[in-house]
Amino acid sequence: MRELTQICKLSAWIFIVPFVSINLCLFISVNPLLFENTIFYVDQIGRSGFTIPYIDGSLSISRASRTYPQYLIFKPSMIATGCLLIIYWIKTNEIIKKFLNNNNNFYFKYFGIFSAIFLMIHSIFLGINPDINLIKFLKRVFLIGFIIFELIAQGLLIYYLYSFKQKIQNYFNINVLKLKFVLVSLLVIVALIISPFLASSEYSKLKHAVEWNYFLGVILFYLFTSFFWKRTT
Repeated sequence: MRELTQICKLSAWIFIVPFVSINLCLFISVNPLLFENTIFYVDQIGRSGFTIPYIDGSLSISRASRTYPQYLIFKPSMIATGCLLIIYWIKTNEIIKKFLNNNNNFYFKYFGIFSAIFLMIHSIFLGINPDINLIKFLKRVFLIGFIIFELIAQGLLIYYLYSFKQKIQNYFNINVLKLKFVLVSLLVIVALIISPFLASSEYSKLKHAVEWNYFLGVILFYLFTSFFWKRTT
């Protein structure tokens, strides 16, 4: 089916675009001297010594991406990712409906679309005067909304796939479905464990490390999806 090939390619891009952009922002933060005396002079706030934040948590995603010139990469890529996510959830909904001969939309479609919208709005707010309490509050709301709605959408999709697997088992790789289930379960468990610490001003490096790895975990779902559907069926 042509739709399966399309959704696999789309899923791959949903992983590639944010992964490359966020790590490119990290590279600029760690190597600001490469851009001295150019129009891409790196803002002092966005500079950092050598760090691997996935391990040491010395740098937050926000600090690495909200200042010039990093936001020139981060904002457009997150908005593009949000658009790709909306297309992904709509197309996935249509594929499942086609397999099941069902005209009703599934709930994961709506949660997925809302998560994408929250991601785009959060990206737009990023870098706007951080001293305004309302802006800080809205950024947190949209970021948390993105994570919660994204996990719900991913979880619901896995639930539906397991529920209907006997009908469509010839179209997907069951091992990848199990891997996606483990991934989403881990993301939910980590969210529950880390949530009591989010309001605290302590453990900043731990929270930053979790932030980088958590974002990677969320987009890994889509990398797995690119291997999930059997394109030659």
